[in-house]
Amino acid sequence: MNEDLLFDAPGPRARRRIRIATALSLVALAGLLYLAIRQFADHGQLAADQWRMFTSWPIINFLLGGIGQTLLVTAVAAAIAVPLGGLIALLRLSLNRPLRALARGYTELFRAVPLLLLLYVFLFALPRAGLTFPVFWQLVIPIVLGNAAVLAEIFRAGVLALDRGQSEAAYSLGMTYWQAMAWVVIPQAVRRLVPTLVSQLVRLLKDSTLGYVVSYLELLHKAQVLGEYYHSVLPSFLVAAACYVVINTALSGIANRLERRRRA
Repeated sequence: MNEDLLFDAPGPRARRRIRIATALSLVALAGLLYLAIRQFADHGQLAADQWRMFTSWPIINFLLGGIGQTLLVTAVAAAIAVPLGGLIALLRLSLNRPLRALARGYTELFRAVPLLLLLYVFLFALPRAGLTFPVFWQLVIPIVLGNAAVLAEIFRAGVLALDRGQSEAAYSLGMTYWQAMAWVVIPQAVRRLVPTLVSQLVRLLKDSTLGYVVSYLELLHKAQVLGEYYHSVLPSFLVAAACYVVINTALSGIANRLERRRRA
């Protein structure tokens, strides 16, 4: 889409104001960054002994275990949430009114309820009702419930974006609604949505950082334990943040590569 259709191109005076505002913002951010680094240095958080432990193999192995647990939660949650989201999207597009209402109720509910609240339900409310899950599933199931609702809307939007002629052609060949969806509509929609689905994995990965609520030792929780034990909370969290940046950057790179391949 041509951006000129969305807003008028700025004139010389507006461009000058934009450049000045950008420069002032960068100066302000640089100043805040300097003050933060100065405070950390004054409190000894940047001292070499605070970082030396990250060169020892036991510490590295401890954090690698956290990365493995984070990726495990992400992979399992994605493996369940993606097909579940696709099923809910099909129900929302179904010709059956009760099924449409049920699917819509699910998406509206779990898109509105915060993930932290779902975790508290699985941690405190369900055990009182006699339903107790292992720690791993106390984290995975709420993530699946929330992300399946988001993925359902992504799938539904992808299906609605397709030319109606695709489904009409399938009907003309004698296919039923579900056959047309399974063999014609869904495969085309998924191919278009692959970059978006990969990007959604970034949200899944970030959702796993709430593992501390259920005492699941994913990366961020292990960094917290490490920082409290060695009295180096800031370095531990910064190292964990760097790990998240690397993983999320890799996922974003995959999404961008798939998007370029689709447009080629």
